[in-house]
Amino acid sequence: MQNESVTGNGFFQILKGVGFALGFSFLAVIILANILRFTPLSDKIVYPVNQTVKVVAILLGSLLFIRGEKGFLKGGAVALLFTALSYLTFSAIGGDFSLSGWIFIELFLALFAGVIGGAVAVNLRRNA
Repeated sequence: MQNESVTGNGFFQILKGVGFALGFSFLAVIILANILRFTPLSDKIVYPVNQTVKVVAILLGSLLFIRGEKGFLKGGAVALLFTALSYLTFSAIGGDFSLSGWIFIELFLALFAGVIGGAVAVNLRRNA
């Protein structure tokens, strides 16, 4: 068991992970928008690339910032908070807050990525 003062408060680990994931995904969306603007790529790639970016952002946020115990719970919290905040942020930018059935798939993918990322993060540090 690690000392909480060494690993940081779990709440702040989650916030740092979410902040990183939001920044990463926002930067990736800007890059994708510019690629689509200057190339003849189809708009059909936006949704799958966007989902991939979200999963990678959650994985990285969890892997980089989750420490201590209960990594799967902290990673799941990163995923849920990220999903909620990214939905609100990108809906505000797009001006459309409507929900679709795809939100459940997004939540599942996000939770899966967060739980795996958090569990791996605490076990990598435990074995290091």
